[in-house]
Amino acid sequence: MKILTSFLLLSANLLFAQTPKSYYLTADRIFDGEVMHTGWAVVVEADKIVSIGPKEKIKESAGSIKINYPNSTLLPGLIEGHSHLLLYPYNITDWDTQVLKETDAYRTARATVHAKNTLMAGFTTARDLGTEGAGYSDVALKRAINEGVIPGPRLMVAGRAIVSTGSYGPKGYDHDQEIMLGAEPADGNDLVRVVRDQIGKGADFIKIYADYRWGLNGEDQPSFTLEELKLINEVTRSSGRVMVCHAKSKEAIRRAVMAGAETIEHGDFIDVETGKLMKEHNVTFIPTLAAVDMITQYRGWKKGVAPDPANIVNKKKSFKAAMESGVAIGMGGDVGVFPHGENALEMELMVEYGMKPMEVLKAATTINAKAFHLDQQVGAIKEGLKADLLIVSGDPSNVISDLRKVKWVMKDGVVFRNEK
Repeated sequence: MKILTSFLLLSANLLFAQTPKSYYLTADRIFDGEVMHTGWAVVVEADKIVSIGPKEKIKESAGSIKINYPNSTLLPGLIEGHSHLLLYPYNITDWDTQVLKETDAYRTARATVHAKNTLMAGFTTARDLGTEGAGYSDVALKRAINEGVIPGPRLMVAGRAIVSTGSYGPKGYDHDQEIMLGAEPADGNDLVRVVRDQIGKGADFIKIYADYRWGLNGEDQPSFTLEELKLINEVTRSSGRVMVCHAKSKEAIRRAVMAGAETIEHGDFIDVETGKLMKEHNVTFIPTLAAVDMITQYRGWKKGVAPDPANIVNKKKSFKAAMESGVAIGMGGDVGVFPHGENALEMELMVEYGMKPMEVLKAATTINAKAFHLDQQVGAIKEGLKADLLIVSGDPSNVISDLRKVKWVMKDGVVFRNEK
């Protein structure tokens, strides 16, 4: 039994915690996070990028491993800006059932697979925006990845997230029983305690639902006052962390921006004026187009056959307004609503809704890296940054769907995917 146990531990270490080596990488195209280059090479030593430039100026290290694929593009590891690793598609199991009937242990077991699928799709970093009823399972998941127990992206996690009392779900159950919610409710001065508690339990940032579907007719309405949001931000900032806000309505976006939010998630009703306000305050917009698209399909919309329903028309309109306003637009699809590993769907929809493929590539690399304060670590192919790299067949700056043709994935100098 001891021999078997030792063998299994050795196998796990070899699979998930390989020793970084020296690599000499070439490709038909190299996207450095800003510009697409041809005839360039990249050298990786251990977990860092040590040089990048024209082949004739880049010296290959002795004993380095050469990597090249025909008709390929080398990119920085992609950054998923809005994920829920503790959720999976609602057409398989609805949200209420996942939150109320599935144990945290079961959901975490599933999340380990979601994390692996994310990494194998070329997303080497991900922001997780709340466990939706699974406590601080995301903190444990992050630890398991960091310690090499399981493969997955570099994670930034929100823990439980915060909602105002009475606004969030699950809803529609007998009020005589206590129903577990998908996030932690708090109001007024109690927000100070809850923010500090979430930070103490491992939250990397504080995620707030600045509005929700709790209007008189079920419409999105602000759920916190401006003063409450300012209080949350003050406590969050004092810890060196940032506040990010789920906000769809214009008033909730305005309050979140004025209170100090660094990113706005969803923004379904952004107009040009709201986008300009966000730009003025250096706020990044994470549009989550894929979530709206897929939920609408789950509800019966036959995309490409039936006309666009009102919510899709509105989402296209708001995304166009955001682009016109000049606000920084990052990439985040609310993945979990749709399958983990299919993250590129958000990028395909960004192109479908009017953004140029090259700008979409920037959104998932340099823009997200800057928005999440990671630009000194990841998000670009640059000397001194982490060796988080991706190779795909084709040219995603021309055809964004080529991002699905993943051939090779490296994170922290370790190769996790290597298609022959």
